[in-house]
Amino acid sequence: MPASSRQAPVGGVRSPGWDALLLAVLVFALIQITGLAEQAALPNRVQDVFNHPILGHLLSPAGMAAMGDVGPRPGDPVGLVLVALTLGLLLLYFLVDLGVREPESIRWKGVILAAILVTAVLLPTVKLILLRAEYGPSSYTHDGGVIQTEATIQYLLAGKNPYVEDYVATPMADWGFSRFRTALYHYPYLPWTFVFSAPFFAVGQTLGFYDQRLVYLLLLIVALALAPRLVSGARHKLALVMLLGLNPLMALDVIFGQNDVFVLCWILFSLVSWRRWVEQREQGSGRTALLLSAVFFGLACASKPTAWFFAPFYGLLLVNDLPMPELRIGALWRRLLTILRRAAPALAVFALLLLPYLVWDAAALYDDVWRWSAGQGETGYQIWGWGGSNFVLALGLVPDRFAPWPFWLTELLVALPLLLWFLWRQLRANTLANAAWHYGLLLLAFFYTSRFLNENYLGFILAFLAIGILAAQSDAE
Repeated sequence: MPASSRQAPVGGVRSPGWDALLLAVLVFALIQITGLAEQAALPNRVQDVFNHPILGHLLSPAGMAAMGDVGPRPGDPVGLVLVALTLGLLLLYFLVDLGVREPESIRWKGVILAAILVTAVLLPTVKLILLRAEYGPSSYTHDGGVIQTEATIQYLLAGKNPYVEDYVATPMADWGFSRFRTALYHYPYLPWTFVFSAPFFAVGQTLGFYDQRLVYLLLLIVALALAPRLVSGARHKLALVMLLGLNPLMALDVIFGQNDVFVLCWILFSLVSWRRWVEQREQGSGRTALLLSAVFFGLACASKPTAWFFAPFYGLLLVNDLPMPELRIGALWRRLLTILRRAAPALAVFALLLLPYLVWDAAALYDDVWRWSAGQGETGYQIWGWGGSNFVLALGLVPDRFAPWPFWLTELLVALPLLLWFLWRQLRANTLANAAWHYGLLLLAFFYTSRFLNENYLGFILAFLAIGILAAQSDAE
């Protein structure tokens, strides 16, 4: 391992590694952001925890009484104990980094990081799941990723088309601001989001308990266990798990139940399988890994359109064993045919999941997934988020947030040149690092110039920027 990536004792005294600092930044930001989010979005959480049949009895009566019903963020006794456990584990991580030599320290730090993920992400999610089970399906969660997806599963199991039905008679109607509840008439996600979850929902109904976040947690645990295979070097592996699991925006996404983590996990599964193919093909094997990679990517594309933007970069990764083609029509055409042949399982899976709904009612599918997000129709999505669309509002170019505006033009003018440039860069250096980095930047540019750039998208984008930079660094070493 190069000297730049390991602890170099100075005067016989070890210094903390950069991974420890990264973990501290992420943990501090995560507990602050989740505390603020709970305070803003869950005004009754403290009393609800006190009165909950399970959460209210996790501590002794004397302990609950001593903590009281007023406290620092997140305020409730269970949340504060989890924060204290998380910070204690962070301190232990630093002490191990300072006092234990590698490779023993790496093993211990991996265990401590796993424990931090449990106390900072998994258990806070379970807390909100339990609160929701007690206080109603429209409470303690997000609308589309949990409430609406559960409703689509019920429609699926009842033989109804989720893209035709509305959601005015579901718990969705009790969530959010009335004027902005246009999603009551649209399901903007693709079929794999509810098809995959349907068996889990059926089992949960049999057991008398279900929350869509249980599926997200299961996928995330598997994805975090596999993600280190994308990079080399012990610290890079730890850092990637940190940035994927403790990224404050993505962790908040998981805790409240937004579904970006769902598509993220399927792309991660695809990239891990692709990496396995790269490792095995030198021995003349790896066909199964390549097949799995393509299937997983097809499932990602059948989950949410954000995965579609990765398709050009993923396609080039499928031929990174071949030299850069000559800039002639014939050579480029042959390379494209090779990409399509290797991507055929992804295309087949995508078609298999979407074709039934296209045949059933193509107009309804198009209206829910595309027209709604483009702000078209009487119930189109509003201009929203943190992107450049705020200038359209601030300059008075539209009368209100629901008015149409040609965002497709700004998207095209910015995203298309960037896509072509990024593809040219990847053709010259066809690596995972470039594919992930370019994908994250393309998404950021596209959503910045679109009708909405919601904050949860930034957590998703950051995940791929992290993969890109860490893969590049580990490859360089």
